[in-house]
Order: sequence, then C-alpha cells, then structure tokens
Amino acid sequence: MSKKITYVSADEAVSVIRSHQHIHLGGVANVPAILVEALVRAADAGQFHDLHFHHIHTEGAAPYGSRDYEGIFFDQGFFVGANVRSSVNAGYADYIPVHLEETPEMYRSGALPCDVALIQVSEPNASGHVSLGTSVDCTKAAIECAKTVIAVVNPCVPFAYGDLITVDDIDIFVRDERALPTVEFPEPSALDMAIGRNCAELIQDGACLQMGIGSLPTAITRHLGNHKNIGIHSELFSEGVVDLVEKGVINGSLKAIDRGKIVASFLLGGKRLYDFIDHNKDVQMRDISYTNDPWIIARNPNVVSINFATEIDLTGQICADSIGTRIYSGTGGQLDFVKGARRSPGGKSIIAMPSRTKNGKSKLVPILTPGAGVVTPRADAQWIVTEYGAANLYGKSLQERAQLLINIAHPDDREALDRAAFERFGPHFKAVYSNMTEVKVPVYVKK
Repeated sequence: MSKKITYVSADEAVSVIRSHQHIHLGGVANVPAILVEALVRAADAGQFHDLHFHHIHTEGAAPYGSRDYEGIFFDQGFFVGANVRSSVNAGYADYIPVHLEETPEMYRSGALPCDVALIQVSEPNASGHVSLGTSVDCTKAAIECAKTVIAVVNPCVPFAYGDLITVDDIDIFVRDERALPTVEFPEPSALDMAIGRNCAELIQDGACLQMGIGSLPTAITRHLGNHKNIGIHSELFSEGVVDLVEKGVINGSLKAIDRGKIVASFLLGGKRLYDFIDHNKDVQMRDISYTNDPWIIARNPNVVSINFATEIDLTGQICADSIGTRIYSGTGGQLDFVKGARRSPGGKSIIAMPSRTKNGKSKLVPILTPGAGVVTPRADAQWIVTEYGAANLYGKSLQERAQLLINIAHPDDREALDRAAFERFGPHFKAVYSNMTEVKVPVYVKK
C-alpha cells in the first residue's frame, strides 16, 4: 500500500537543501518552477551557497544559471538552452559534454553526484503510480540515486505511460497547479519546405523515424502525408507527429520492438501535444538510456534519423553543438541516433540544414570554424541534405565527399568551395572530381 501524501510549502521543502550539494532539476517543459522560486528566496536569505544544478535543457526562467547568483548557484547542464546560453558562454554557468544516452549512467555509476532531485509529476493513479509527464529523460535515474527526492504534484502534468515511479519513491511533496510552459514554433518557411521535401524523398514507407522539434521537422512531416505505416522511436517529437497519427500515416505497425507504440523521452510544444500523451497507452515516455541506446534503436528496421547541424566541412565533419568556441546547444542525442540508424537494417542517417546561415554565410565550409565541436565524426556521416539536394557520403573518399557537398551548397558559394578543395587536395581534384555529379551516388537536386 502506498504511503499517504502530506504536502508542505515549497519553502519548507527546499529548507532541507545544504550548501555544496548537487541537484538534479526536472527538465524541458516539466521544470518544477515553484521549487526554483523557493530556492531563489532561500538564496536571497543566505540559506546556502555553492549549489550545483544538472539537467537536460529547461524552459522558463533560469536563475540557477544567472551571474546574479554567482557563488550561490552554478549550473552544469547536459544541454544548453536559450535561457542559460549567454551565462555558459560568459563563464557564469557551464556545460557537461555528454551523449544524452549516457546521462542516466552518470548518476547510476556515481560519476556525477546527485544529492537532491527536484521533479514535477502527475497526480497519482489508484495504484500510487505517478508519471514524469513530458520529460522522463535522465530524471528516473536521478530519483534512483538521490538522497532526497522533492516532487511537485501538478494536475497539469499529463499522465504519460512508460517509465513510471510511485509515491514511495518520493520523500517530500509540494502542490502546484500552474500550466506547463508551451512553445509555438513558427510555420515552416519556403526554405524549410524545400529541405523537408528532400528529406522526405529519402524516407520509405514503413520507416521508423527520429526527428527533433521546430519548423524544419514540421516541414518534414508536412511532406509525409502520403506515406504508410510510419513508426516513431525518438528522443522527442513534435505536433507534426500528432497530425500524422490522426491521418493514419503513423501507426508503428512494422516496428520490431514497441510495435504500435510511439516511444520518446521528452517533449516540448503546445497544449495539444501534452493532451495527446495524457493517458494514451500508444505513447511510451521512457528513460533516455532506452530511447537513445544505439543497439535498441537498431532493433527496429528502416530507422531514419534526421538531425541538424550548425556547419559541415568538406570532409563530412559535422558540428551541431557550437558556433566556433561559443556553445550553442550540446552534443544531445545526435550520434546516438546516427549510429543506431546506421546499424538498423535498411536504416539511414540524415543531417539536414540550410545551405546558408541567416546572414548569408555558407554552412558547408572548407574547414570547421576554429573551436567548433565535432558532434558526428566524418566516419559516421551518411546523408547530408540541404535545399539543393541530398548527398550520400557513406563509402566516399575525402575528395569525393568534397565534390558531393559542393553540389548541394548554395550556387553562389560553389566556386569558392571548389577553389578551397583544389587548394587542399591538389590538381587531381580539379581534373577528376569537378565534373562529378551523379556518377557515384544519387544527388537529389532541387527541381
């Protein structure tokens, strides 16, 4: 029989926290905001100092990463969101480079301490189980390892099936009823739609997809309306997936594991998305060590992973976490899914991006910007997609890769890239590879 729940105030709950402790914070849309606010009040009262915070990315205000609390709070996240990006790059917060699949093991192995877990959960069901709602990520591991678990019970948190916990796993309970933060992503642009079309041409009926969120993933889903028997096994998914479920395109009927189920670890979007997962047994929200394990991903056939990049060099090195030395996001789960898709029977790994930045600078470059992080090594690169086409780098030499990537660069950038390739590889490149188009591998050029 589950224990009886007794609620305390947020201020009373955080009073158990002591200086120098490491705190896991529930992430993405499921941040326990009432506890963060209580921590700020306690910090202003001088209750503690040198608290270390760990999480995936978080929505909302992030005083735990602010220079205003230097020496009191120090944020060390596994992924860098917009709310802490400036602080990380100024040195008032920090980033722990890690593939997201490995974040639970950081806690479980003891490599990273977890003294207190601050989480937010659904209301309990009749058996005393609560759901972590929109964000399981590495929170379940934190709960297992923390000395103290403080949970906000919030009726706005959807009861999502998958990896549940019980009220017996929780030490201190707080009540809150504020709505989860929502994000409305912009409508796909014509550029997004062109890239989305080129991605969709590589997705076969019966594929099992991994995509992210934002206008480009939305564009991709808009081009999948005539596909059949699509499955989802992803780190996260967007409302475009809900559209395809309602159209009957996504049913997961050809998945080898979790057949008929949509599997993810965290979500961010609008209320429609959160309502979709509430008490929906066709959706399984799982520990990220399950969703992002390349060997588990590869058990499904025809996995197509679609990820994004900030820049790619002419040998296929893919940067996705930084702009030069400036950290923009994080390693995330990109390489987890690149490797999983590549091992999947019939699988494909796609990295999609516009050919240019918003400022008109080519994102296909001779060499990466100094300080840029290589998230996916050149040896793991497969399909690269821009609005000008798609190039398969798998099995291609450095010089072949350079020409294939030049073919899908912005037309105004191709001459400079061609010159850089000639300077790097010598006259053989100019003599043999400059005319290479579709000889070795299909290049789907925008029509």
